[in-house]
Amino acid sequence: MSPPLHYQSLSETLAQLKAGERSSVELTQHMLDRIAELDGRLHCYSTLMGTSALRQARRMDELRNSQAPLGALHGVPIALKDLLATAGVPTASGTRVMRNHIPSENAFVVSRLEQAGAVVLGKLQLTEGAYGNHHPELDVPVNPWNASLWSGVSSSGSGVSVAAGLAFGALGSDTGGSIRFPSAANKLVGIKPTYGRVSRAGAFPLAESLDHIGPMARNVTDAAHLLQVIAGYDPADANCLDAFVPDYLQAVGQSQPTLAGVTIGVDWAYVSEGVAPNVASTVADAVQIFTTLGARIVEVSMPPEYRVLVSNWVITCAAECALAHKDYFPKYKSQYGPDLSRLIELGARCGATQYSALERLRERFRAALNRVFGGVDVLLCPTIPTDAPTNAQMAARATEGDEAADFLTFTAPFNYSGHPSITMPAAVEASALPTSFQLIGRFLEEATLVRCGYAYEQARGPLEVPEL
Repeated sequence: MSPPLHYQSLSETLAQLKAGERSSVELTQHMLDRIAELDGRLHCYSTLMGTSALRQARRMDELRNSQAPLGALHGVPIALKDLLATAGVPTASGTRVMRNHIPSENAFVVSRLEQAGAVVLGKLQLTEGAYGNHHPELDVPVNPWNASLWSGVSSSGSGVSVAAGLAFGALGSDTGGSIRFPSAANKLVGIKPTYGRVSRAGAFPLAESLDHIGPMARNVTDAAHLLQVIAGYDPADANCLDAFVPDYLQAVGQSQPTLAGVTIGVDWAYVSEGVAPNVASTVADAVQIFTTLGARIVEVSMPPEYRVLVSNWVITCAAECALAHKDYFPKYKSQYGPDLSRLIELGARCGATQYSALERLRERFRAALNRVFGGVDVLLCPTIPTDAPTNAQMAARATEGDEAADFLTFTAPFNYSGHPSITMPAAVEASALPTSFQLIGRFLEEATLVRCGYAYEQARGPLEVPEL
């Protein structure tokens, strides 16, 4: 049985739009109606852009009727994390202090999406400043699979909107796990690209040397469509890589994909020590599937520097966050929530020696990790070390310092190193708790991650959808 329109894949919907089997206006109005029906209890949108969305949809239908060339996302409704500058639209970055900030220009990735013909439905809620908690005056996005479960941070609205069928895909950002956490929590595919593969120009930073922009979608092919559009060189971002962008969609579409010739590395101590039994079982199950697909599994050792980096991620984040907020803090401190305030104040106290020592350690870790990749194509590890956490459990956790370090064990190292990652949901049934794992790739090898993720997805089978 075909899924409801809002749960169709981005790829299927795109094909219908390009073939003239469906109009973008019809589709956009359907999504806006669904948002009006459900977002009052899911709280994933911070700003709805209904008027401009319908205007863009009409433009896409006119292009299709005139038989003009169509863009790579022609007429597809998507949504944006609300730290991506959007011309003429409030871009608050989850804060109260920036609630009246209206950019005059789009972020690079927003312009790329619009040029590709995407219809932007609106801006999505996030934690304050993309750090650990939502501003206390704002509603927290609700996990559509189970309202008692954590919806992930910081791209919480991105995760909820896509999982709930309120967008066909979304962009998120990731500084210590903020694409991967909500992807895991909401049973989505999330891609954290190589650092510099996607421009950060126009994205309000949490920590510039750790920030990545990437797609979140309901399957690998949909995520690849989005990545194809936003990847590429932008001279406005000094860290953006002037490197060839391959065709990520070449890696998908096969009915019986094989991973013959692919080598997957696993550090069994890294993926099992201090993690919940169900998490370790998810990794072991994934290894079995990859073996069946023809991949060769080899044992590797994670460079030990990752432990110090994980424990001190908050130092790097705090120092760079303090710089990002220098125009607002402490001048408008009263408008900040307690967690982001503490982070910025910590950053102001951080010494240059402490920060620089972590930068030198980052360089050693990256070099050592590249040596590991000399013998494997990808690494396999969990996304988070615990079973799907509840909101109550996450509320009880500290949001900074060593107490939170264990939760970053499988995410923060790859923000430091800049290696790309894809998060894959493993639980198929709607009633099952979300489980997931990550694949980490060599620099600029997102295509390999897409290939491996797609093959796993085909072997795993389709996910059920939330009943809302």
